[in-house]
Amino acid sequence: MKIQILSVSLLLLLSGTIACKKTPENTDAKYTKNLQKEIVAEDLTYSENGKTFKSFLAFDKSKAGKLPVVFIIPEWWGMNDYVKNRAKQLADLGYIAIAVDMYGDGKVIGNPDDAGKLAKPFYGNADLAKQSFEAALKQIEKNEKADTGKMAAIGYCFGGAMALNMARINEPLKGVISFHGNLMTGVKPTTNSIPVLVLNGEDDTFVSKDEIASFKKQMDSAGVKYEFVNYPGAIHSFTNPDATAVGKKYKLKVAYNEAADKASWKEMITFFNKIFK
Repeated sequence: MKIQILSVSLLLLLSGTIACKKTPENTDAKYTKNLQKEIVAEDLTYSENGKTFKSFLAFDKSKAGKLPVVFIIPEWWGMNDYVKNRAKQLADLGYIAIAVDMYGDGKVIGNPDDAGKLAKPFYGNADLAKQSFEAALKQIEKNEKADTGKMAAIGYCFGGAMALNMARINEPLKGVISFHGNLMTGVKPTTNSIPVLVLNGEDDTFVSKDEIASFKKQMDSAGVKYEFVNYPGAIHSFTNPDATAVGKKYKLKVAYNEAADKASWKEMITFFNKIFK
């Protein structure tokens, strides 16, 4: 297990620059403390049903008592630096954050063809996401710092779609948030499923107006409490600072949007404040 102790300053969090930082590759344990926070960030390796997972855990060791839990389901790129940095940001806010390894073995995918091949089965078989998610859930339930009565899940792109499915099947969560994720996956929600927040780019070509309309109709019919926020001018992957370069490299309609990134992060915090009362 690799362990890093990182000090994350509030200034970096507010500026949003932490999402651009790379996770250190040094395998030696390091302790960088300040007077206020002691952010622990560590790989979390475990096995379930013959499959090995390598998720990523982050929390503020200096905070007393149990902490609310936020699961983060990554983009289809897997367990890259971006999702790990989001976990550290959430730890800085006072949550136990776990970036969930969905594919197994902590895979990081470098191109859209391979990423698409790995992600596709999860859209066709909802049980795959359920199994990966619940394997991580079992690990959190063992953590003495985790307040398992206050848990939520967020997800980005592919992860946003999977997070919505966790709401539809009523995992033991207080709510879920999708950042620029697909909305309709073929999974029907149970009546009065947990609250949902969708943060969407208004110009996202991967999420059509018809899909949005179908999603809202599905939520309304099932009596699900949901909020839907559209960010003008934002396209797919608007929260990821690396998205613009990726879009140019692979000719994908994805790009970072700083204004939408910051606004959606604030919406997330407001949502957590509501559901974790």
